[in-house]
Amino acid sequence: MVVRIKVKNAETGATVEMELEMENTIDEVIESAATFWSKDMGAYVLRKGKKVLRGGSNLNDVGIRADDVLELIPDPEGG
Repeated sequence: MVVRIKVKNAETGATVEMELEMENTIDEVIESAATFWSKDMGAYVLRKGKKVLRGGSNLNDVGIRADDVLELIPDPEGG
């Protein structure tokens, strides 16, 4: 199933829309967004609300739904 989400750059407020499969991983979303904004993907994580999303989990596992807005933030634990 394909879902459309937005990823927001927490540093600039800019957003990018993505169409993803539920099997895509959080790492793949981070990589796409980081590449789009020319950032080092290893230094960033995604946040949904107050929950930090990391790594190898797929979108289905972390409860991503259509039209969700995820924030690309600097890794609070360092990257």
